[in-house]
Amino acid sequence: MADKAMDVYLNDHLAGAMLGSDLAEQLRDRNEGNPLGETMGSIAAEIESDRQTLIDLMERMGTSKNPVKQVTTWLAEKASRPKFSGMTSGEPELGTFLALESLSLGVEGKASLWEALKEVAGEYAQLASMDLDDLRERAAAQRRTLERERLAAARRALREQPAS
Repeated sequence: MADKAMDVYLNDHLAGAMLGSDLAEQLRDRNEGNPLGETMGSIAAEIESDRQTLIDLMERMGTSKNPVKQVTTWLAEKASRPKFSGMTSGEPELGTFLALESLSLGVEGKASLWEALKEVAGEYAQLASMDLDDLRERAAAQRRTLERERLAAARRALREQPAS
Protein backbone atom coordinates (compact mmCIF):
# COMPACT_ATOMS: atom_id res chain seq x y z
CA MET A 1 0.00 0.00 0.00
CA ALA A 2 2.76 2.47 0.89
CA ASP A 3 4.53 1.84 -2.41
CA LYS A 4 1.34 2.59 -4.36
CA ALA A 5 0.79 5.71 -2.29
CA MET A 6 4.39 6.77 -2.91
CA ASP A 7 3.97 6.16 -6.66
CA VAL A 8 0.85 8.33 -6.77
CA TYR A 9 2.48 11.02 -4.64
CA LEU A 10 5.63 11.17 -6.76
CA ASN A 11 3.62 11.24 -10.00
CA ASP A 12 1.49 14.09 -8.65
CA HIS A 13 4.63 16.06 -7.86
CA LEU A 14 6.13 15.22 -11.23
CA ALA A 15 3.04 16.72 -12.86
CA GLY A 16 3.50 19.86 -10.77
CA ALA A 17 7.20 19.96 -11.62
CA MET A 18 6.39 19.77 -15.32
CA LEU A 19 3.97 22.67 -15.00
CA GLY A 20 6.42 24.68 -12.94
CA SER A 21 9.30 24.09 -15.32
CA ASP A 22 7.22 25.15 -18.33
CA LEU A 23 5.83 28.20 -16.56
CA ALA A 24 9.28 29.35 -15.42
CA GLU A 25 10.57 28.99 -18.99
CA GLN A 26 7.62 31.00 -20.33
CA LEU A 27 8.31 33.79 -17.85
CA ARG A 28 12.00 33.73 -18.76
CA ASP A 29 11.27 33.90 -22.48
CA ARG A 30 8.59 36.61 -22.22
CA ASN A 31 10.90 38.78 -20.13
CA GLU A 32 14.12 38.27 -22.04
CA GLY A 33 16.39 41.28 -21.76
CA ASN A 34 14.98 42.63 -18.50
CA PRO A 35 15.75 41.86 -14.85
CA LEU A 36 12.77 39.52 -14.42
CA GLY A 37 13.97 37.51 -17.42
CA GLU A 38 17.40 37.12 -15.85
CA THR A 39 15.91 36.06 -12.52
CA MET A 40 13.59 33.60 -14.23
CA GLY A 41 16.50 32.16 -16.21
CA SER A 42 18.15 31.12 -12.95
CA ILE A 43 14.88 29.93 -11.39
CA ALA A 44 13.93 27.97 -14.53
CA ALA A 45 17.28 26.16 -14.52
CA GLU A 46 16.91 25.25 -10.83
CA ILE A 47 13.32 24.08 -11.24
CA GLU A 48 14.32 21.92 -14.19
CA SER A 49 17.19 20.46 -12.15
CA ASP A 50 14.77 19.69 -9.31
CA ARG A 51 12.38 18.06 -11.78
CA GLN A 52 15.22 15.86 -13.03
CA THR A 53 16.11 14.98 -9.42
CA LEU A 54 12.52 13.82 -8.94
CA ILE A 55 12.62 11.78 -12.18
CA ASP A 56 15.89 10.16 -11.07
CA LEU A 57 14.35 9.29 -7.70
CA MET A 58 11.30 7.79 -9.38
CA GLU A 59 13.55 5.63 -11.56
CA ARG A 60 15.54 4.43 -8.52
CA MET A 61 12.28 3.59 -6.74
CA GLY A 62 10.86 1.79 -9.76
CA THR A 63 8.01 4.29 -10.09
CA SER A 64 6.64 4.52 -13.62
CA LYS A 65 5.52 7.85 -14.99
CA ASN A 66 1.74 7.91 -15.19
CA PRO A 67 0.91 8.56 -18.87
CA VAL A 68 -2.55 9.93 -18.07
CA LYS A 69 -1.07 12.51 -15.68
CA GLN A 70 1.62 13.33 -18.24
CA VAL A 71 -0.97 14.07 -20.95
CA THR A 72 -3.35 15.98 -18.68
CA THR A 73 -0.45 18.03 -17.35
CA TRP A 74 0.65 18.86 -20.89
CA LEU A 75 -2.91 19.90 -21.77
CA ALA A 76 -3.24 22.00 -18.60
CA GLU A 77 0.01 23.78 -19.37
CA LYS A 78 -1.12 24.60 -22.91
CA ALA A 79 -4.55 25.74 -21.70
CA SER A 80 -3.03 28.07 -19.09
CA ARG A 81 -0.73 29.92 -21.49
CA PRO A 82 -3.29 32.56 -22.58
CA LYS A 83 -4.14 33.39 -18.95
CA PHE A 84 -0.53 33.68 -17.86
CA SER A 85 0.42 35.77 -20.88
CA GLY A 86 -2.41 38.21 -20.17
CA MET A 87 -4.26 37.37 -23.38
CA THR A 88 -7.52 36.48 -21.61
CA SER A 89 -7.63 39.72 -19.61
CA GLY A 90 -5.85 42.05 -22.01
CA GLU A 91 -3.52 42.83 -19.12
CA PRO A 92 0.00 41.40 -19.63
CA GLU A 93 1.13 42.64 -16.20
CA LEU A 94 -1.75 40.74 -14.59
CA GLY A 95 -0.72 37.62 -16.50
CA THR A 96 2.84 37.94 -15.21
CA PHE A 97 1.60 38.47 -11.66
CA LEU A 98 -0.68 35.41 -11.84
CA ALA A 99 2.10 33.30 -13.35
CA LEU A 100 4.52 34.30 -10.59
CA GLU A 101 1.88 33.59 -7.94
CA SER A 102 1.16 30.14 -9.39
CA LEU A 103 4.84 29.35 -9.66
CA SER A 104 5.43 30.48 -6.09
CA LEU A 105 2.68 28.18 -4.84
CA GLY A 106 4.16 25.33 -6.86
CA VAL A 107 7.58 25.85 -5.32
CA GLU A 108 5.97 25.77 -1.88
CA GLY A 109 4.45 22.41 -2.85
CA LYS A 110 7.88 21.18 -3.92
CA ALA A 111 9.30 22.17 -0.54
CA SER A 112 6.51 20.12 1.06
CA LEU A 113 7.52 17.15 -1.09
CA TRP A 114 11.10 17.25 0.18
CA GLU A 115 9.87 17.60 3.78
CA ALA A 116 7.50 14.64 3.43
CA LEU A 117 10.23 12.49 1.90
CA LYS A 118 12.55 13.40 4.77
CA GLU A 119 9.89 12.13 7.21
CA VAL A 120 9.93 8.67 5.59
CA ALA A 121 13.58 8.58 4.50
CA GLY A 122 14.36 5.80 6.97
CA GLU A 123 11.87 3.51 5.23
CA TYR A 124 13.28 3.88 1.70
CA ALA A 125 16.90 3.09 0.91
CA GLN A 126 16.58 5.15 -2.29
CA LEU A 127 16.19 8.30 -0.23
CA ALA A 128 19.37 7.76 1.78
CA SER A 129 21.66 9.33 -0.83
CA MET A 130 19.50 12.43 -1.25
CA ASP A 131 20.30 15.66 0.54
CA LEU A 132 16.68 16.48 1.30
CA ASP A 133 17.66 19.38 3.56
CA ASP A 134 19.57 20.98 0.70
CA LEU A 135 16.64 20.45 -1.68
CA ARG A 136 14.27 21.99 0.88
CA GLU A 137 16.54 24.99 1.39
CA ARG A 138 16.86 25.48 -2.36
CA ALA A 139 13.07 25.48 -2.66
CA ALA A 140 12.88 28.03 0.17
CA ALA A 141 15.40 30.27 -1.64
CA GLN A 142 13.41 29.94 -4.87
CA ARG A 143 10.25 30.85 -2.96
CA ARG A 144 11.88 33.98 -1.49
CA THR A 145 13.05 35.10 -4.93
CA LEU A 146 9.66 34.42 -6.49
CA GLU A 147 7.88 36.23 -3.67
CA ARG A 148 10.00 39.34 -4.23
CA GLU A 149 9.17 39.25 -7.96
CA ARG A 150 5.50 38.42 -7.29
CA LEU A 151 5.06 41.45 -5.03
CA ALA A 152 6.75 43.73 -7.57
CA ALA A 153 4.40 42.34 -10.23
CA ALA A 154 1.43 42.90 -7.90
CA ARG A 155 2.36 46.57 -7.57
CA ARG A 156 2.44 46.90 -11.36
CA ALA A 157 -0.66 44.81 -12.13
CA LEU A 158 -3.00 45.80 -9.33
CA ARG A 159 -2.36 49.51 -9.04
CA GLU A 160 -5.39 51.73 -9.34
CA GLN A 161 -5.96 52.92 -12.87
CA PRO A 162 -7.08 56.49 -13.50
CA ALA A 163 -10.74 56.75 -14.51
CA SER A 164 -11.16 57.18 -18.24
